[in-house]
Formats: sequence, structure tokens, C-alpha cells
Amino acid sequence: MSLFKNKTVFITGASRGIGKAIALRLAKEGANIVVAAKTIEEDTRLGGTIYSASKDVEEAGGKALAVQVDIRYEEQIKAAIEKAIEVFGSIDILVNNASAIQLTNTEQTEVKRFDLMHDINVRGTFLVTQHCIPYLKKSSNPHILTLSPPINLDEKRLSEHIAYTMIKDNMSMMALAWAAELKK
Repeated sequence: MSLFKNKTVFITGASRGIGKAIALRLAKEGANIVVAAKTIEEDTRLGGTIYSASKDVEEAGGKALAVQVDIRYEEQIKAAIEKAIEVFGSIDILVNNASAIQLTNTEQTEVKRFDLMHDINVRGTFLVTQHCIPYLKKSSNPHILTLSPPINLDEKRLSEHIAYTMIKDNMSMMALAWAAELKK
């Protein structure tokens, strides 16, 4: 018996990349996957939409719900979570995967890009988690997985692209804090 059969996994940024890979792996175990991402039209540079990812999830053996959501906007987050509850009845696992990236030094990092990374990676991750917690608490074995690196204060790592590194470390700090806060 699979640990993930009929468990509902809410995955941000699941239309491509790591988020989609996680969705497909859990779909093979019979999970319900909420493909929560922005992309509804194919971009040839990036590939993947919430619809194509959902089709792939179902072909892999899971049930899928495609939900367009930009996690910079709290109302869209709430609506996506409500839709997941309406369709699947629960959220057992949250995967905070959605992320923006800009690997530039301080002088080359435009404020617009800094704000985008912060709004998605930090604020969006916080809000998605905040709004999923009431449903996760109802699960018999809830989990929150946040895709972020271990805290590492190595000077070389910090100096290469401070904005992105600092923002991803914020995600790591939230993961550590939630592990303590939600331990019970």
C-alpha cells in the first residue's frame, strides 16, 4: 500500500521543472496532485502549462487538478486552496516549489527583479503555507516541504548573488521555523 494513495499534495510551481517531477513521482503512488502554477499558455522557451502537467500526472496514475495561481496574490492563493478542498476534500502535503531566480551581483540586480524574487519566494511561500495550515492540521500525517538550501554562511556562496541567496535563505529559515512551530 502506497503512503501517498489518495493523499492530496498541493504543489506550487508544478507546471514544469522540479515541481512537475515531484508531482509525477507522487502521481505514480496514486496521489491527488494540485498543479498550482501561473502558466496556462505554452511558452516555447520554458515549456509546460498547468494543463499539460495535469495530463501527465493523470497518465502517471494520479488524479490532477489544474489551478492557475500567482502566489504573489493572496486572493488567488485562497481561491486555489478552496478549489483543492472542493475537489479533493483535503490537503495532506504542501510543496513550496514556486520560485523566481536572478543570479546577479548587487549592482546588476534590478529592484524590479529583487522585488519579484522576494514576493514569490518569501512572501508567496509564507502566504501559501499560512493558508494551507488549517487544512494540513486536519490530515493524519501532514507535511510541508519547502525547496530551499541548507543555511550556509560561506563567504563565496554569499558573495556571488546576494539577493537570490538571501531570499532563498529566508525560505530555509521559514522551513526551520515551521518545523518548530508546527511540531505538534
